[in-house]
Amino acid sequence: MTMDPNKGGTEAVETVPVPAAAHGSAPPSGHGGGRGHRRARSDLTTGSVPKKLFGQAWPQVVEGVVDISDQFIDLFWASRLPAGFHAIASVGIAQTFTQFGGQIRRGFDEAMRAMIARAVGAGDIRLANHVLFQGLVITGIYCLGMVFVGLFLTSIFLSLLGASDELRAQTALYMQVLFIGNASQGFRMSLSHALQASGEVIAPMRSTFVARILHLVLSPLLMFGWGWFPEMGLAGSAVATVIGQAAAIGINIYALSHGQSRLHLSLRGSRIDLPLIWKMLKLGAPASVRGTERTTSQLALLGIVAPFGDVALAGYALTRRLEQFTNFGSGGIGQASGAMVGQNLGAGSPSRARATVRWALLYVGVMKGIIAALLWSFPFAAIMIFTDDPAVLDLTAHWIRIQVFGAFFQGLMQVFQSSFMGAGDTLAPMIVTLAGVWLFEVPLAWYLCTQTSLGVLGIAYASIVGFGSRVLIFIPYYFYGRWLRIKLI
Repeated sequence: MTMDPNKGGTEAVETVPVPAAAHGSAPPSGHGGGRGHRRARSDLTTGSVPKKLFGQAWPQVVEGVVDISDQFIDLFWASRLPAGFHAIASVGIAQTFTQFGGQIRRGFDEAMRAMIARAVGAGDIRLANHVLFQGLVITGIYCLGMVFVGLFLTSIFLSLLGASDELRAQTALYMQVLFIGNASQGFRMSLSHALQASGEVIAPMRSTFVARILHLVLSPLLMFGWGWFPEMGLAGSAVATVIGQAAAIGINIYALSHGQSRLHLSLRGSRIDLPLIWKMLKLGAPASVRGTERTTSQLALLGIVAPFGDVALAGYALTRRLEQFTNFGSGGIGQASGAMVGQNLGAGSPSRARATVRWALLYVGVMKGIIAALLWSFPFAAIMIFTDDPAVLDLTAHWIRIQVFGAFFQGLMQVFQSSFMGAGDTLAPMIVTLAGVWLFEVPLAWYLCTQTSLGVLGIAYASIVGFGSRVLIFIPYYFYGRWLRIKLI
């Protein structure tokens, strides 16, 4: 038994093997470590658990909320186009498809994050840098794939969905350019995740701010042709996304190459390590399945909504965007928890890893409770930013008030998932997600929407059951502790 200074009591501490320095170890003040205060901030293996978690979480919460703002900007300006709520529906359709591709890459980012955090916690900065380079190789291949999909498969996707001719005309070019923007966003987020895993959270937040400010300023100029800018309609917002993401990539590269983090990106001596890439792919595959599965389920739900008409599609688009806005706050806390879990397991401190998850659940519970109360009390205030159509307003307000209960469970689920994946356990979250969605949420949504008088609102009720079931499975798994014993590097 040992005393844990962060919990005020005793706890049996499990031993976790510290990974071998397969590529050499960096000295305590290794390259890219920065000044002492910067290293202290990024060292997550000592000090108060709640304070370190809060310090890591708040920039990632801000970054996550800002990161999703481009979708709200698209919705806001789309509603001002002549097509009205039809353009809103187009945004929802296009973003659902492009997010599917993004989730494939983010699964492999999770593997990279876990390996980097574990190596940093063990003090092997050289190995962490080597992992980062392999992660960027994977991201580069992914980006080429996204460009191909956007250019050649967009019309096929819209045909399979059965979208009306008016929606297809609004959506096609916007969706093609958005796939290209998704590729540039892939590089920006991979670099951000690497920085966050090492404990550096300010630079990623800064890069996200720059991307979103450029998107905010350029979107209306390119959509409506103000000034000397060309009038591009809905596609103009996607072009603004590409420009903003490119600028953000530059900021993250600067942070990694000029000593602003414990990592130091350099092509000198870098080499492609196929065995390590294969290991990252195997580790990331379950996380990719889990991530794409959520987007796949949203596509399935989109198919359930489509027969109810364009008003229902607009309501679906608005509720999905509001759900993502609230989830990126809890997602930021989950990502911070994952980085802390990884570093502490690398340092051989599983008791701190357990304590990190508990504090993250508490933070998310409080945050979700506040957000749920606000959305329940003032749903029209959020919706009227985007549309004043009476039918869309009435449907979406009812939808949001039901959905807030599912969103609370979704926040707790995000903490468990991110924490387990930060430990390198990507298989359990995948299995639990598959079960929760395909055994509970989607079948129940179909039944409630098509076989009862609830109509499309059945999707909101089904989400409560889907997310709640996953939380109930994750709680005993947390105490079982298999996620503490995963070997990575």
